Amino acid sequence: MSLKKNEEITSSNSVGSFYQDKTAVFQEARIFNQSPISPRKSRILLTKLAYLLSIGETFSKTESTSLFFSVTKLFQNKDPALRQMVYLVVKELSSSADDVIMATSSIMKDIQPNLDVIYRPNAIRALSRVTDPSMIQGLERFFRTALVDKSPSISAAALVSSYHLYPEAKDIIKRWANEVTEALSKPEISRFSLDGSWQSTSAISQYHALALLYTIRDKDRMAVTKLVQGLATPGSSSLRNPLALCMLVRYAARLMDEDPNLQRPMLELLEGWLRNKSDMVSIEAARAICDWKGAKPNDLMRPIAVLQLALSTPKTPLKFAAIRTLNRLAQVHPQAVAACNLEMENLITDSNRSIATFAITTLLKTGNEASVDRLMKQISGFMLEISDEFKVIVVDAVRALCLKFPSKHVAMLGFLSGALRDEGGYDFKRAVVDAIFDMIKYIEESKETALSHLCEFIEDCEFTKLSVRVLHLLGVEGPKTLEPTKYIRHIYNRVVLENAIVRAAAVSSLAKFGVNVVQGAESVRRSVKVLLGRCLDDIDDEVRDRAAMYMRIIEDDELASRTVKDDSTYSIGALESKLVAYVNDPSSSAQAFDASAIPRVNKEQIRIDTNKAIVNESAMGTSTPDVTQSSSPAPTAAASKEDTTAKYAEQIANIPEFATYGPILQSSSNPVELTERETEYVVSAIKHVFASHIVFQFNVQNTIAENVLEDVSVIMQPTDDLSEQVQEDFIMPVQQLTSEMGSTAIYVSFTRVLEEEYPLGSFINTLSFISKEVDPDTGDLEPEGYKDEYQIEDIELQVADYVQPSYASFGNEWEKHTTYAATETFSLTALDSLQSACDSLVELLNMEALGGSQNATNPAIHTLELSGLVCGGAGKALARARMAYEEGSGVTLEFSVRAESQNGLDLIINAIQ
Repeated sequence: MSLKKNEEITSSNSVGSFYQDKTAVFQEARIFNQSPISPRKSRILLTKLAYLLSIGETFSKTESTSLFFSVTKLFQNKDPALRQMVYLVVKELSSSADDVIMATSSIMKDIQPNLDVIYRPNAIRALSRVTDPSMIQGLERFFRTALVDKSPSISAAALVSSYHLYPEAKDIIKRWANEVTEALSKPEISRFSLDGSWQSTSAISQYHALALLYTIRDKDRMAVTKLVQGLATPGSSSLRNPLALCMLVRYAARLMDEDPNLQRPMLELLEGWLRNKSDMVSIEAARAICDWKGAKPNDLMRPIAVLQLALSTPKTPLKFAAIRTLNRLAQVHPQAVAACNLEMENLITDSNRSIATFAITTLLKTGNEASVDRLMKQISGFMLEISDEFKVIVVDAVRALCLKFPSKHVAMLGFLSGALRDEGGYDFKRAVVDAIFDMIKYIEESKETALSHLCEFIEDCEFTKLSVRVLHLLGVEGPKTLEPTKYIRHIYNRVVLENAIVRAAAVSSLAKFGVNVVQGAESVRRSVKVLLGRCLDDIDDEVRDRAAMYMRIIEDDELASRTVKDDSTYSIGALESKLVAYVNDPSSSAQAFDASAIPRVNKEQIRIDTNKAIVNESAMGTSTPDVTQSSSPAPTAAASKEDTTAKYAEQIANIPEFATYGPILQSSSNPVELTERETEYVVSAIKHVFASHIVFQFNVQNTIAENVLEDVSVIMQPTDDLSEQVQEDFIMPVQQLTSEMGSTAIYVSFTRVLEEEYPLGSFINTLSFISKEVDPDTGDLEPEGYKDEYQIEDIELQVADYVQPSYASFGNEWEKHTTYAATETFSLTALDSLQSACDSLVELLNMEALGGSQNATNPAIHTLELSGLVCGGAGKALARARMAYEEGSGVTLEFSVRAESQNGLDLIINAIQ
């Protein structure tokens, strides 16, 4: 008995240990070659091997092949439990071992239709992994039989295996549609429950069958529509499995989003599923309606009622699903979600912290101004009980609320300052600092108090990055306050007490006070120079160099205006691409690098884009608490445009036909879709503007595997207004285009007849090719084809194709450019708001909006300021759009343009028709 007990303990430790050595397991695999085979020892070793593979442990190809064929020797034993483990390991090793197809015959013995063994489903799954796609036709009989097997496990295994094989054997598996439909229509089966009663349940195979059937019909929207409507019709469908119904709900929601004509029929089906007896299905249907972009408040009443009822249920998963859906909906329809505020307030004290966090963030989005103070008190106590990940979500929601109710900034700033004093990690403290930064930027009344809280924060801040950011903000905003000198003490303390990185940032911040302070400028400048002089003895060379540089800058007003006061910077992406091109060009060593060609972007605009992106992310909510917000700046129009042009310039530089065209002046940032994505030939276009030429790049994709296209070209016919302004040079066709080649480029070149003119108009486009079919049996290409054409959408040359976004100091440059100026007045009756007018003008002109003027803050009047560079040497152009909106009359626009040339002026002023 003692010996038996020790043996059991040893076996238990060997299996249950979380640590397994890969080399030891590989060596132990010799027991698979023993005769007779020990089922118990083999199962233990297979369990170890399966564990190693499940945690991501990798074996070399040689080791995997050796293990694979050692494991296959266990097929000699008929032990059911051993066979199940064998198939689990075979399936995992098949992806990394060689010659796995040799095990096919052994596996096929266990999938025979008349074989009633417990490991038959495991054998089917393993067979789908080891078989070659070319052999699937020979296995068709076995799979078709298994698909309609009476056993749900066998049917499910065959369905899942077919689903994974479908990408490699589409034509064969499509022939199994009848069997898949039969598996989908299986009647309910009964089982004996633990309480002694018989319960009816539908087989899980319905879930797998629906997924496979949808995959087979995915390219045919009409067939998918019939499938969804047929299975959703009451009384005509045997679909009962909740997972299958949830999948059907998602298919209906996808159809509703993709096809406007199906929105109302699909909405009726979804509303019917709201009354399903399964909580899973009703919640999924409610989520689908709430996520629908076209949902109106009346459409949301029923799903919100279902979700409101779920908030009061004792089931934690149900409450979590409901509150998460309401959280997402609150960013679009907060008033509709406000009906659930009472139930959500009860969830603040829920034991599940995820539910409580979602409840609070949703209340922050739906609450009115009167409830802010009460919410802040509730949240203050709640913050002490949750982890940093949840705190970040709450702080982001508070940040969005700050901008929504500026008059309540006192309460919210008090909450944020308290959060700064609490214990927490970097992500949490960064979220709080970002929220305070937003308040300083958008709520003028909170600036003084917020800066004081930040000064207190950096006195005891353990995060260098946050200290540097706060010091930079103090340098920017501190000189603008009524008492700028009170911040100098806090900044200089950092020079004395902190590390070298923070000391360098503090020196830069001090210098900005010496340059930018207006009231008592001389006194402040003398004080700053004294403090900077003390930094000249610092032990770090970066701090010393900055101090010396800024002492020189403070004494020279012109130098200060070009450095410290300059509110623009280079586009980092454009600067990098130009430097790479300069270094790689052998002839560039003879001349200095030209920085004047690098577009400059507004630092203010970068900060606005950064804050806007963060606020939008926090407003959208977060589905999982471990997702942190990114604070990287969003690219400005000029930066992204320059990066795109550089990318295309590198591609076209390798084409000899364009070698004499010179540099690309402008490339369209986004491809123009000339066909729908679901068509047999998918075409998109990109426009490249040179000094004297325009090149159209057509990206063509053939989606028909049975056809091969030869001599593929695009015939472009300019309309009457363009025919005299452009002249076709040549077409660079594609010799052969198959479905495996993906998207391939065809180039069409035109010459601008007059370089100083900017052709505007449209081209009629036709895709021309020779179509040849592929023999399905041999795979050979038929020698004879036929000439065919495919009409694609027209493409237009627009004003935006000749303009690059460019930063400018609008006030100064607007006064300088008075030689070429014009003003026009327009009545834009089709526009329903000033924001839509701003968006339309920015898109039409492709100019950079300055100072955040692209956001209309006043619904009645607004001024949009734009700046851009016109290609071809026409120079800079500035535009000022003064707009007024009146209900029923639309937008009245006074559009003024000033430019460096007459051609640039004419191009911009005539853009609005």
